[in-house]
Amino acid sequence: MPRRNPQRKRTYAPRARKPSRRTSPRGSRNAGKLFDALVVLQARLRGPGGCPWDREQTHESLRTYLVEETYEVLDALDSRDANAIAGELGDLLLQIVFHAELGREAGRFGISDVIERIHTKMVRRHPHVFGDAKARTAGEVLKNWEQLKAEERRAAGGAAKSAESASILDGVSRGLPGLVEAHQISRRAANIGFDWPTAEDILEKIAEEAGELRETLQDADSSRREEEIGDLLFTAVNLARFLGLDPEIALKRANRKFNERFRAMERAATAAGLTLGERSAAELDALWRAAKIRQSKTLARKAGK
Repeated sequence: MPRRNPQRKRTYAPRARKPSRRTSPRGSRNAGKLFDALVVLQARLRGPGGCPWDREQTHESLRTYLVEETYEVLDALDSRDANAIAGELGDLLLQIVFHAELGREAGRFGISDVIERIHTKMVRRHPHVFGDAKARTAGEVLKNWEQLKAEERRAAGGAAKSAESASILDGVSRGLPGLVEAHQISRRAANIGFDWPTAEDILEKIAEEAGELRETLQDADSSRREEEIGDLLFTAVNLARFLGLDPEIALKRANRKFNERFRAMERAATAAGLTLGERSAAELDALWRAAKIRQSKTLARKAGK
């Protein structure tokens, strides 16, 4: 059965310059030893006499756990519980170590390759820190970042992809969930200056898209409605990005909020001897408003602690 490693783990981040003891992050002097121990532990689990479950895993079978652990990290970050965050980051780190061990066994790559590549990439993409380039604002950093990524993609593509056909949108996987893909596309475009001037401008665009969607409600052609609602969603994603928010995380929070309120409605209806399906529209609305008020009071209490 899948299990969590009880050993406390910390991420390993190679640095161009070794930090002094005075400026080292908490516990970083032991991070290398702990990381090595984790790598050895995972190899042991995969080895003879190790764990049958671990030995059966492949890159494909672990994909679900990688996604799950990522979302559990997000939940922990929402909780702001340091122990929970450290624990969930450890679980996510274990997934990286696991995939690297599978790569090592197949003779394709190992954890050293993973670390070396990200270290090299971070140095290369921060010429304003490790080179002579200048970047005084976060916006300038992002613009340089996208240009460097485009150059890397052109170099990797070689003759197969000329400079004329290369795009800063190359590398955004079409297999991503729609919200994530839209966020990445719009972020890359915005990083080179293709963006709205203000959030108000995006809100006006949302109103425009909503009006165009409204026009399709009497249209027999559902494909046009699908297109217009897609435009509305894409613009909403742009607003989230412009405000510095991740639309996927924002939607997950909205889902959780709705879930809690709806369950509160069900409990209130059951306590009165009726199911929600037996309630009128007006009664459902009253239950919803009551659940919303209770949730707001609960959140306010928690915030006051």
